[in-house]
Amino acid sequence: MKVGFLFNHDALHQIRHTAPIIAEIVRYLQVEAVVLTSSQVQEDHVRALIGDAARSVTFVRIAVTPLVAALDRALRFVAPFRRVATLRQNAAAFTDLDVLVVPETTSLLLRERYGVTRPKFVWIPHGAGDRSVGFRDVARGFDLVLLSGEKVRDRMLAAGIISPDNHAIVGYPKFDTIDAAAAPRLFADRRPIVLYNPHFDPKLSSWYTMGRPVLDWFAVQDRFNLIVAPHVMLAQRRLHASVEHRLIRWRREFEDRYRDLPHMLIDMGSERSIDMTYTRAADIYLGDASSQIYEWIARPRPAVFLNASRADWRGDANFAHWQLGEVIDDAAELAGALDRAGRRPDAYRAAQEAAFAATFSRTDEPASRRAAAAIVARFG
Repeated sequence: MKVGFLFNHDALHQIRHTAPIIAEIVRYLQVEAVVLTSSQVQEDHVRALIGDAARSVTFVRIAVTPLVAALDRALRFVAPFRRVATLRQNAAAFTDLDVLVVPETTSLLLRERYGVTRPKFVWIPHGAGDRSVGFRDVARGFDLVLLSGEKVRDRMLAAGIISPDNHAIVGYPKFDTIDAAAAPRLFADRRPIVLYNPHFDPKLSSWYTMGRPVLDWFAVQDRFNLIVAPHVMLAQRRLHASVEHRLIRWRREFEDRYRDLPHMLIDMGSERSIDMTYTRAADIYLGDASSQIYEWIARPRPAVFLNASRADWRGDANFAHWQLGEVIDDAAELAGALDRAGRRPDAYRAAQEAAFAATFSRTDEPASRRAAAAIVARFG
């Protein structure tokens, strides 16, 4: 059985969600693993994550023509032009696969538009958040969906996105790549650290309207250290469009005046922004729509959410994570919310522990091993 793992994204944040499975699936003698990447950086990242298992894997580079590469340089800040073109121009590379494992849904274009019908498509969502974009009808196109836990499973079943026989709960393979015991020290002093983790969604993100007031407040205070680590896609494009919310916004450039402040660490998309360095190092989470809140509550701590869109969020499944901390509607409320978080650090502990247990299935067996077993059991 030839099992392919596709990595075809502008950034590297999706790789840890499926790469650990490669090291487990090559243990099956009947499996030949093929890794398809659209850049050398992606291949290097996969190799680093799977270690010695890379010797048992065939690596295939899927490239685009010089014309597409040139167009991408002009369009990459607006749309995922290269990602789609890579699928179209390399459709033949997928025709001899029996199974294709992906961490996103764009790859279904291979079947729906570009005539690739042979492989069975396996989807492992890159994250376990609550945004409605993770529960779209497009997911019905997958032959097998591997999920982190009961929360996501129950919502997908209720929406008819998955069926009782085309999914499995396997846990969260990304956790297999993280040393949860190591909490890196990032500042010289011991002041409490706040992690500001805005999303890129043009409607839900706080960056567009509240980002500057938030950073201005932290810049002049001396009580907290601040890590600014947005979702990596925020910096990848200048124009962010949401088909879901029918909204387009230009991303405001980050101002260099914040970079020289010793109590503010700015990271617009390095490896540390995707390997849980910051979620392990900080004391208080400040965010909006990112699924990283669920990685944060692996160790319950205070969280504050910025309701930049003034959403009527209570009782809305798309904002279920906002029950895990205080929600504020204005940056002027930030100081008070941080004070309350410091005085009552365990106020949301019970809610966070319950949410983590519902979101992530944990057993003595690594999630990546459970995922590999589910793929082989289904298609082997």
